[in-house]
Amino acid sequence: MARVALLMLCAFWLGAARAGKLLVIPADGSHWMGMKPLVEELGRKGHEVVVVIPEVSMSMGTSQHSTTLTFPVPYTKEDMMEAFDGAMDHFINRDLSTMLRKLKNYWDTMDALNWFTMLTSESLLYNKELMQKLRDYKFDALLTDPFFPVGIIVGEHLSLPSINIHTSLPCPLDFIATRNPRPNSYVPHRYTQYGSSMSLWERTVNLFRAALEPAGCSRIYANADKVASQFLQRKTTIVELASRAAVWLMFYDFAFEFPVALMPNMVLIGGLKSGKPKPLPQVMVHLDLCLTEKSLKTWWQHQRTALLIMRPLSISLCTYN
Repeated sequence: MARVALLMLCAFWLGAARAGKLLVIPADGSHWMGMKPLVEELGRKGHEVVVVIPEVSMSMGTSQHSTTLTFPVPYTKEDMMEAFDGAMDHFINRDLSTMLRKLKNYWDTMDALNWFTMLTSESLLYNKELMQKLRDYKFDALLTDPFFPVGIIVGEHLSLPSINIHTSLPCPLDFIATRNPRPNSYVPHRYTQYGSSMSLWERTVNLFRAALEPAGCSRIYANADKVASQFLQRKTTIVELASRAAVWLMFYDFAFEFPVALMPNMVLIGGLKSGKPKPLPQVMVHLDLCLTEKSLKTWWQHQRTALLIMRPLSISLCTYN
């Protein structure tokens, strides 16, 4: 399985391999925007690429050099946008003043994603005509985003080697499924907002967060686990199915992520977006800062990430008070 997936990956970079058949099941939103250039490039190089998407989505549609298959879903575009607007209002107005409130907001987000995932997954898996068409294609590999776990289920059903493309997951499925080592003593977990130098209390919270992450995955994929078990007719989970992926393509931007160890089947493919980078502007931004030594250190801890992605900076500091 790993050889077939690696063949598809090498074909993208080198273009010298024979043309193959690739099934693509993406996730909506920014996930699709990051995957789309890769899909179009594979199609341009001569591979037969088939993209499966729901009839109703926020941003997904046809792409160049590929075939697009759609399936009906039990909700309208208005329903989706209403739910999205409600989620954004909740996100903007949420109270994150304490760790308990942060935890509650995390669970609420998991529940909302859980409901949407179940509806869309069942609509695809139990579409007999579409599933038969996918079998008839006799694909060589599957490219999918685990954020939308139905792709993992389809890949298992069709016995396809899967290439999981990682962008942003509400739980660390990539690390849990691959059993990738992450020492909690010095690697901050996502969304903790901690730096590489943590106090004893922050390390304790980081450890507590690590203990909750498997529960978070279980919660967000609870309905997907049921759908997978019913459809595959055996007891299974999304985490178990994801652990069989041949390759993980990792969208990692180290302006926002701390360096971590990676398993051999995890490949770094760039930052948040795979579009061609634009040249930096020639205009320099000049900042005049008059800060005490203590406040300067505090400011830098919060701004060092932002400075990495801003335009070139010319910073002058006055004498410490």
